[in-house]
Amino acid sequence: MENAILVGHHVLNELRELATSAGARIIDEVIQRRDRPDPATYIGKGKVEELREQILIEGVNVVIFDEELSPSQARNLEEALETKVVDRTGLILDIFARRARTKEGKLQVELAQLEYQLTRLTGNRANLSRLGGGIGTRGPGESKLEMDRRQIRHRVSVLKREIGQIRKHRQLHRDRRRRDHLPLVSLVGYTNAGKSTLFRAMSKEDTLISSRLFSTLDTLIRRIQLGKHFPILISDTVGFIRKLPHQLVTAFRATLEEVVEADLILHVIDVSDPDREEKEQVVRDVLKDIGAGDHRMLTVYNKADLLEDPAPRGGILISAVTGEGLNELLEEIVQNVTPVRV
Repeated sequence: MENAILVGHHVLNELRELATSAGARIIDEVIQRRDRPDPATYIGKGKVEELREQILIEGVNVVIFDEELSPSQARNLEEALETKVVDRTGLILDIFARRARTKEGKLQVELAQLEYQLTRLTGNRANLSRLGGGIGTRGPGESKLEMDRRQIRHRVSVLKREIGQIRKHRQLHRDRRRRDHLPLVSLVGYTNAGKSTLFRAMSKEDTLISSRLFSTLDTLIRRIQLGKHFPILISDTVGFIRKLPHQLVTAFRATLEEVVEADLILHVIDVSDPDREEKEQVVRDVLKDIGAGDHRMLTVYNKADLLEDPAPRGGILISAVTGEGLNELLEEIVQNVTPVRV
């Protein structure tokens, strides 16, 4: 594990979860409230000096920021602090690199990381090689990150072609589903809302269930029976998150097409989360961004077994763990997708 200091302008609960998921041991959290970020170092000269002293005393390996740093800010900070600096985008990309299992997932993550690194190549390869391994360096690997721009752009083109072929293959499957009149129901939600638990409860399949952020990267699609003569397809997708790096949205667009093509979206929300309204809006914004903002959707309030306050209105209250409310949810799904089967 790497010793890390977290830096941000506001509460760092989510950054703490992300950093822990990436394998960091949190030494300290620094809140620096400013009207606007310092253009050179994001946090200002005085705070940089304080951090430098703390890094030397406590043996810190990495400083993680809760925003995306500009290339010059990241470079200035690394030179001043003499340690590895990772911003929020780099951290999320790092976690995705660790979680990707299928060929498609790995291709998409590598594409996102290379496009992110393209903006950060300065020609000073000593900066890259000095960082070593660990958080922020997983995925394509140091050798690929040290390729010149022309080589990286060539690799990006190759990756896009390969992902394009997978996209065509996926479209053939969609066309076949349409011919068979099989409705597609897609589960979406903020990361760690319990989508995979619900997917397993509905599909009766032993899929990975984890409290880690982004435990699901690769889209899973399964055929299930609702009633004796009512087959449908359900899909589980990557969880969304606040300030999701645009490189990931672009790279995972082929995967997210399963959401765009869905006949019904189940928006799964952790009803026990005090920040659920903000996270619900994040998911709606991402759906709008990928072209699924106006789709038919059911709001599913999950984790009813953890709920202490009165349940919110306007959705279906369930517990994917205990099974509470699942029958009602399945009935609603049938009503909403019946026209697709005609």
